[in-house]
Amino acid sequence: MNLKKLLSEKHVLISLKSCSKDGIIGEMIDLLAASGAVPKREAALSAVLDRERKMSTGMQHGIAIPHGKTDTVETIAAAICLKKEGVDFGSLDGQPSRIFVMTVSPAHRTGPHIQFLAEISQLLNDPDKREELLKAQSPAEVIEILTT
Repeated sequence: MNLKKLLSEKHVLISLKSCSKDGIIGEMIDLLAASGAVPKREAALSAVLDRERKMSTGMQHGIAIPHGKTDTVETIAAAICLKKEGVDFGSLDGQPSRIFVMTVSPAHRTGPHIQFLAEISQLLNDPDKREELLKAQSPAEVIEILTT
């Protein structure tokens, strides 16, 4: 998967405002909806929140990967957001999440969704990469860190 094609500066926030799991998910959906990547905000929000209720997408090392599938999107949409102070996301290691990667993808297609999650997870497994992201000062810098 070509992350350079999928990731966009308009889908990156380096300072989320929300301090709750639902607030962060809503803020990220708003980011995708504002650009038209997610044409039906409520359907996408519902898909991500439904998935989150099944099992937290808070991983380890300060990473959360909220995601959902809906037929209201034609292709996978992704957002990368940071909350340097961290938020309780029900992570596996009990630590606050600070790096958030969201995907909303078509319900009828599995491949691109799984491929994106695998690739981004591998990148974020690198502690140096996570530290670089948390020091990023602009959306362009976040994209550069993830695609070089």
